Amino acid sequence: MSKVILITGTSTGLGISIAFQAAQAGHTVYATMRNLDKRAALDAAVQAADVSLNVVQLDVQDAASVSAAMAQVLADQGRIDTLINKAGLGFARNIEQTTEAEILRIMEINFMGVMRCTMAVLPAMRAAKSGRVVNISSVGGLVGQPFNEVYCGAKFAVEGFTEALASYVTPGFGVHFSLVEPGGMATEFSNSVLKEIGETDGMLQDDYLPLLQTYVGGSQNGQGGDIYQTPDAVAEVVMQVVQADAPPLRVRTSTWSEDITALETGLDPDGLKQRPLIVEQFLR
Repeated sequence: MSKVILITGTSTGLGISIAFQAAQAGHTVYATMRNLDKRAALDAAVQAADVSLNVVQLDVQDAASVSAAMAQVLADQGRIDTLINKAGLGFARNIEQTTEAEILRIMEINFMGVMRCTMAVLPAMRAAKSGRVVNISSVGGLVGQPFNEVYCGAKFAVEGFTEALASYVTPGFGVHFSLVEPGGMATEFSNSVLKEIGETDGMLQDDYLPLLQTYVGGSQNGQGGDIYQTPDAVAEVVMQVVQADAPPLRVRTSTWSEDITALETGLDPDGLKQRPLIVEQFLR
């Protein structure tokens, strides 16, 4: 069955792949991005495959922009079946070297953006007693990693936010919530990390420098290994979640991401065992 799908952050990488695959599967897709001047790569992908979608401006940092985009889709289609919160930003730097402005920027995009978009779409989904919200998280939302304390903090927040909503909005109103937890993506992660480091005074000459050099070097050298996936491979998992009859609360996207998080997820890999325990404890 064709769904009306709104996706954030579709100007690059994974966002393009999700939008393309959703359109190719026959869904009505609203691909959103902050800056419409960056739509060329998305346009090229869909034109090459002879599929169509709608491109809409949406800045996850701006509540008015979020509301306007949601209102446009609801006016056009009368419903939003699925929201995919993909917009996000990589960041790697020790907390001692990080400014408060940088912390707020990462939290604004990676966490507050997810909250804003979910808040905006929930009234319509709740009224319809159906809908799905798919949040692109990370293995960094389950396992803390070196130099990623700010990024992991934002993704841990997304995980808690999503779990909490699933504990009562799903059984109460039929709206499902899922977390997709990739590892690295070959075309994005190291480039994003290096870009952020370059924009924030590079590798500082301090006690953390040897560790940071090891970390960045390992990220670059591992791009040909099993840590890193292509955006298309991750998007395939996202589409499986979108189209599943009974979507998981959480899912990893590769063998490596399963292995690195196994101690955290071993007793409840898809997150569906925990939810009834929470319902029983707090809602009965």
